[in-house]
Order: sequence, then structure tokens, then C-alpha cells
Amino acid sequence: RWRADGRALRKLPVHVGLVVTEEEPSYADMASLVVWCMAVGISYVSVYDHNGIFKRNNSRLMDEILKQQQELLGLDCSKYTVEFANHDKTGQVLNCQSTLKVLSPEDGKADIVKAAQNFCQLVAQQQRTHSDLDVNMLDNLLSSTNGFPDPDLVLKFGPVDSTLGFLPWHIRLTEIISLPSHLNISYEDFFSALHHYAACEQRWGK
Repeated sequence: RWRADGRALRKLPVHVGLVVTEEEPSYADMASLVVWCMAVGISYVSVYDHNGIFKRNNSRLMDEILKQQQELLGLDCSKYTVEFANHDKTGQVLNCQSTLKVLSPEDGKADIVKAAQNFCQLVAQQQRTHSDLDVNMLDNLLSSTNGFPDPDLVLKFGPVDSTLGFLPWHIRLTEIISLPSHLNISYEDFFSALHHYAACEQRWGK
């Protein structure tokens, strides 16, 4: 059913950000969302909460994802490596063709500040000039999403009308859909959000 659902959508996001603004994140519910993203064919998934709980406890999240993946998907996909934004947990293998990053606020504004500092050092060392700074240059200097495309879709969970620091540079053109909570979320709610995204006409600022 999941593969059929993914194929049935007029467009499928390449990169989905899952942003939790609630105070007590649920590992089980977040794992379900990640596995559903895998199942419908989404290539890149970012998980974020504003307190950095998932990132600090990424092993626990990974264990829950592996557990639910085996229960829901079995061995129905080829293997891939899960990459973490802080690079301290590489080489773990799941059974699907997606890539996961777990992010925290330090991967947002702080990463932009670090990129700006690095560029200023390059200018001071005369390896670059100030006129070299453009969108592509800044993209290359940012480390938090190295190798990841910008998110096409962000699913924001919770009552706060803010993404609370989630990749502020990368979501300039991102469709953001708010859902009341990630707690006890159903697949139907998740797929309804994907269906809403597929029906959106994105004008890219025009």
C-alpha cells in the first residue's frame, strides 16, 4: 500500500523535515514517521526538535526506527546507510533507500554563523574576495546539510507557530504544513499531509 500511495501522488517531496515543537518528543511516534517516509519513497528525512533531544539520544531513536522498520517493512528494501548530522553515528544500516539526519538548533543559526566566520577567514587569507559570497558559496560552507538537498516539505508538529530554528537558510522555498501533534499520529494523517503538499502550486516567489 505504501509504495502505491507514493506513486499515486502527483509529486513526492525529495527531502522532508519532521519538526517537533512539543516539549516531550516521542521516539516511537517519530520512528513511525521516519519509516513511513521510507516506505512511500522519500529519499531524505531530517528530524528536529528545538531542545536537541533526538540528536542527543540518536541511538535510542535509531533503535526504535530499526524495530519499527522490521515490524512494518520487513526486508522489503535494499540496504542504505543512515547518516547523522553530527557525524558521530555513521555506518548503521537500515533496510530502505533513504538517508536520515538528526538535527538540533546548533545546525541552524549557529551553522550560518560558523559558515560566515569560515568565509571571513578565507577572505583574510586572501583565498577569497568578498564578492565571491553568493547563494552557492554559502550553501557549500554550511555543514549541517552537506550532501542534502533543501527540504521540499516540513511537517511541523505542535501548537507553536514557528519552526523554532530549523534550518532557517534552507527553507526559503519550503512548503510548511502544521499538524496538531506527532503523538499518536496515524498514517492517514501523515499521508493526508503528503497529499496536501502534492496539490500545492508552488510559485517560487512569483
